[in-house]
Amino acid sequence: MPSADGPVQLTGHRPPARQTVGVVLILHGGGEHGHHAVRPWSGPVLRMIPFAWAIRRRAKALRDDLGGELAVLRLRNTVYGWNGDDASPLRDARRALEELATAYPGQPVTLVGHSMGGRVALRLAADPRVTAIAALAPWIPEGEGVLGSPEQRFLLMHGHLDRVTDPRRTKAYAARLIERGVRAQWRPVPGEGHAMLRSARTWHREVAEFVVPQRDNPAKVTCE
Repeated sequence: MPSADGPVQLTGHRPPARQTVGVVLILHGGGEHGHHAVRPWSGPVLRMIPFAWAIRRRAKALRDDLGGELAVLRLRNTVYGWNGDDASPLRDARRALEELATAYPGQPVTLVGHSMGGRVALRLAADPRVTAIAALAPWIPEGEGVLGSPEQRFLLMHGHLDRVTDPRRTKAYAARLIERGVRAQWRPVPGEGHAMLRSARTWHREVAEFVVPQRDNPAKVTCE
C-alpha cells in the first residue's frame, strides 16, 4: 500500500513568491474505494491538465488586472480511493495546502476539483486560506454537510447526463450555499456526462473565467 508520508505530488506553474498574487490547486477524481497508487498517466489525472492550461492562459492574458502571477498546481493523490473514514485524498489535499502556504504565505487559494476531487474541494471550504471553489461534477454523498461563507465564491457545474455522480445533489448544494449568503453559481451542462469531454471547451472556459474573473464581471449568484 502506498505511504501517505511521502512528498506531496504537485505539478505545474510555480512562479516566485514575490510575483505571485494567488494559488490555484487542482484536484482530480478517483473512486469510493481503492488503495492502489495513482499513476501520472491515469485518466482522472490527465483529465485535469487542460483545466490548468486554460487557467494559465487566462491568468497570463489578465496579468495586469491580477497585479501578478498565479501559481497553478495539480495534485496527484497518493491512492485512488476515498476509502471511508481514511478520506485519503482529503489528507493529501490538506498536506498540499500546508506546503503551498509555506511556499506562498498569505496568498489566497482557489480549488478546482472534479468528481471525488470536487468533494475534497467542498470539504476544504472551512479552511480560511480558501477563497474560491470550482466543484465539477462533484461526488456529494447523501447527508454531506454544506460548508462555505459569504466571503467565498463557488462554481458548481454538472452535466445533465452524468450517471456517476448526481447533478441534482450538486444543484441542491448550490441552493443551500446561496441560502447562507454565499456567492455561488450553479451551472448545468446539457448533454454532458461525467468525463466532461462532450463540451470540453465549455468546461475549460467557464472554469478559467471563474478562477480569473475580470474586474468588471463579478461572480453571479444564481440557482435556476
